[in-house]
Amino acid sequence: MGAFGPGPPHCMDRESESTSSPAGGDPPFPGPLPAPSGGRPEGEGQKPTSPPPKGSVTDVFDQILKRSSTLYRGNPDVLREAYVPPRLPHREEQIRRVAEVIAPALKGDTPSNLLIYGKIGTGKTAVVTQVRQDIARRANLPKKIRFLAVNCATVDTHYALLQTLGNSLVDREEDRIPTGWSLDRVYSVFCAHCDRQGGTILLVLDEIDKLVKNSGNEVLYSLSQINTELKEARVGIIGISNDLKFTDNLDARVRSRLNEEKILFPPYDALQLRDILEDRAREVFAPNALEPGVLERCAAYAAQENGDARRALALLRVASQIAERSGVSQIRDEHVVQAKSSLERDIITECVRTLAPHYKLLLWAIVVTCERRRGSLPTGEVYENYTGVCHRLSVPPLHQRSISNHLADLEELGLIRAKVISKGRGGRTRQIDIAVPASETLNALEEDELLKGLSRRRGAGQTNLFRFETGTAGSPPS
Repeated sequence: MGAFGPGPPHCMDRESESTSSPAGGDPPFPGPLPAPSGGRPEGEGQKPTSPPPKGSVTDVFDQILKRSSTLYRGNPDVLREAYVPPRLPHREEQIRRVAEVIAPALKGDTPSNLLIYGKIGTGKTAVVTQVRQDIARRANLPKKIRFLAVNCATVDTHYALLQTLGNSLVDREEDRIPTGWSLDRVYSVFCAHCDRQGGTILLVLDEIDKLVKNSGNEVLYSLSQINTELKEARVGIIGISNDLKFTDNLDARVRSRLNEEKILFPPYDALQLRDILEDRAREVFAPNALEPGVLERCAAYAAQENGDARRALALLRVASQIAERSGVSQIRDEHVVQAKSSLERDIITECVRTLAPHYKLLLWAIVVTCERRRGSLPTGEVYENYTGVCHRLSVPPLHQRSISNHLADLEELGLIRAKVISKGRGGRTRQIDIAVPASETLNALEEDELLKGLSRRRGAGQTNLFRFETGTAGSPPS
């Protein structure tokens, strides 16, 4: 990639920044430091400190601190998902639609409730954050409208949500809602806090589907009808979800109130991801720090994974870190390939570690069978193999319907692929295949004490496969 041109005013070359002196060109200190009272000047007559042992922690840190990088001219945190840039390429239409839904609140009217759908990394939260920031910059508007944002992946109960929202509206400790009150009292106090605030309060509920899954309909029902009880304030809901079908499980009365406005965020394609990366790269990297084709490779990898912009940014960030540690002057294609391998390994391990026991047993059965067959298998055989694993471990297996739901969850996590195959008059069946490297997945699964005895290593990279029909271990078929 060619030079990016001049960067933003706040971006400074790291080398010039580290060697700059205070205004007027004076040295950092006016002269030598005074000697300690009653002693010799520091270092005089003292035995010189011996260098740290090679390979020690001190030696490693010293080498890292001495290393200078020519790759960056801006803050590398610009490549992280938490950073919201001043411009969101290819989301102009979505920004306009969100602004139009919120616009009545700027005039003192009650806005419609809004649901924003889209896969991970399609810019949903970033768009809402950018609209919030624009409103906050306008001197008179923050008095009329206030955003309260909550991530429902962590605040996922009726009580915790009302408590968190209510405490966001108060400044004094004595006005905060404690733990231990009745739910009715918490709701009543939250309403009182809203009326004291006045104006329009927009509740941004990120990952709202997790709230529904954990707490059911009631919390959204109470929030959706809260305006009938408020006197000085109005409340609107902005729900953000990766699950396009989560409203199917809602009560009809809740669904009708929440579904007033909908916006779908489509996945990015490779060209759009490339534009996003180029915008960030201009802020972060020095001219000629990127070899031609690096951004395109990052974009192509991410486009294959549901058009996830977070994934594309993570690939570029990790590739730059690998290049910096290598001491080279350019980020190359090989660094992106290494970054992809590193991220996949980390994501698989973290995802598998957090699975519930029966998910792990099911995934283990799928991975081992697909490796033995070197191909996919029908769902009926998946269930037979899963029950075989359960019997060997003396674990009561789940019902087939529950396992069907588990398969859907594993597919949503990206650990398996499910494809519907037509058999003509024989009907249709689903074929299950693994979507992640088998060896890394098995290594992560076998960290669980429950699964450690299921697989034994016969040699480097070779797995002693489990015979499901007999409940014993054996060699792969020839």
